[in-house]
Formats: sequence, C-alpha cells, structure tokens
Amino acid sequence: MPKVTVAILLCLLLGCGKLNEITAPDDDSGGGPPPDPAATFTRVQSEIFTPSCAVLGCHDTIGRQSDLILSTGRSYSEIVNRPSVQMPSLRRVQPNDPNNSYLYRKLTGVGIVDERMPQFGPPLPADKLALVRDWIRRGAPND
Repeated sequence: MPKVTVAILLCLLLGCGKLNEITAPDDDSGGGPPPDPAATFTRVQSEIFTPSCAVLGCHDTIGRQSDLILSTGRSYSEIVNRPSVQMPSLRRVQPNDPNNSYLYRKLTGVGIVDERMPQFGPPLPADKLALVRDWIRRGAPND
C-alpha cells in the first residue's frame, strides 16, 4: 500500500468522531498554575463589562441583548449560576468551571451559538480572557 494511502487512512482513523466534538477554550484540568488571586469580579466589571458590554444597545438596560444586563450593580446576579438563553444546558457562569461557563465561551468564541463577544469590537486580549477565566476558577466570588 502506498505511503500516502496509509497516511490518509491513519488520519481518518485518528480523527473519527472528533468533528462534532466541542473543544474547550483551554485546558483547565488543574495541571496549570493556580488562578490569579487578583482576578476579582470588581475588575471584571470595570475592565470588561462596563467598557465593552454594558454599552448602549448591547447589555445595558435598553438593549438587554439575550435578556442580559451587565451594568454595575446588576451584572453579578444576572450571570452567576443563571442559565444561558442561547444554551440553557450551560450556566452563564458556572463557578470554578470556565470551560462550562457560557460567558467564557462567548468571549473565547468556542462552543457557542452566534457570534463571539464583544460583537461590535475586537476580541478581548489574552490578559482580559485570563482575568475572566481566573475569576471563574476562583469560584466567581462577588468581591
């Protein structure tokens, strides 16, 4: 059998069943560094939600996209342990589990419905994604 045919068969066998598999945004199996203790909800609100999400027409009191308000004083109760509108089997934020938190998935663009967030801006930089991920890994405290 030619080498090319063997290579193709090997690829098919190894890839079987993987096409529909949702890949987690990152490996959070506990083998990495502990979450940053400076990753607080106050920082998530002031560095991400307020400037990028709770803007006019998006997740403010007027726009209420996906029935979600991310303005100061409302956002925590709207996201932690609340089911996602787009994927009700996932919570918006599942404490200790960023890979199964729909909010984190929407920010990373992995395993979601519709578009990555923020919708009308560039994707969040790695340090902001790490902030959200580490806050969720810390248990998503309201601090």
